Amino acid sequence: MRGRVVAVCAAVAGLVGGAAGQARGQDTRPGIAVFPFVNSGSFGQDKENFEALERGLAAMLISELSTNPQARLVDREQVQRLIEEQNLGASGRVDAQTAARIGKLVGARYVITGQFIDFYGDFRIDARLVNVETSEIVKVEADKMQRDHLFDLIRTVATRLMKDASLPALPRQTSEQRMSRQVPTEALTYYSRALLYHDRGDHARAREMFQQAIATFPDFTEAREGLQREPTS
Repeated sequence: MRGRVVAVCAAVAGLVGGAAGQARGQDTRPGIAVFPFVNSGSFGQDKENFEALERGLAAMLISELSTNPQARLVDREQVQRLIEEQNLGASGRVDAQTAARIGKLVGARYVITGQFIDFYGDFRIDARLVNVETSEIVKVEADKMQRDHLFDLIRTVATRLMKDASLPALPRQTSEQRMSRQVPTEALTYYSRALLYHDRGDHARAREMFQQAIATFPDFTEAREGLQREPTS
């Protein structure tokens, strides 16, 4: 009898130990999901450029936030698929409650939604940080710059959102490398159009736009990664 009890205890201990090991293996960093940004009525560029920037701004914001090792960023395409499945693409704007609901589906602690307006080169971004658990809008960040400095604008908003999400400051070397990069707006536009064509399933045009982005800015890591992932046929 005593032998059976010892065996059962050993088995339970093994199960507990295994569960603890699995828990230790889980990614406990706060998840952040970034929604496509909404064009709030822009003028001065091709209409498709603005439609593309809805995806491009979100993708570049994800890239900037991912430089912080204490954050876990949800894949852009995963969020895009859920938005389409929920039939939210046509309306564009997503309220905090809906954003939080989708955030829970992807295991995020925070969701970022926002909008932009480009008025003949005067570019403004508004971004909202939503707490998924409470549906509360934690903070709204807004800034504007000339369109020629679009990457600086994205980086500025991303830096503020890191702080709003209570993420620790970046290591000095990482911060310096991040601040030294300058992505031309033309390259960002090509990259954004590549994402738009990718989401439409037009892989040939997506590859072309990724290549144009790289030709404009050879160190465009995000465009190179996108091109590598793009199907060739």
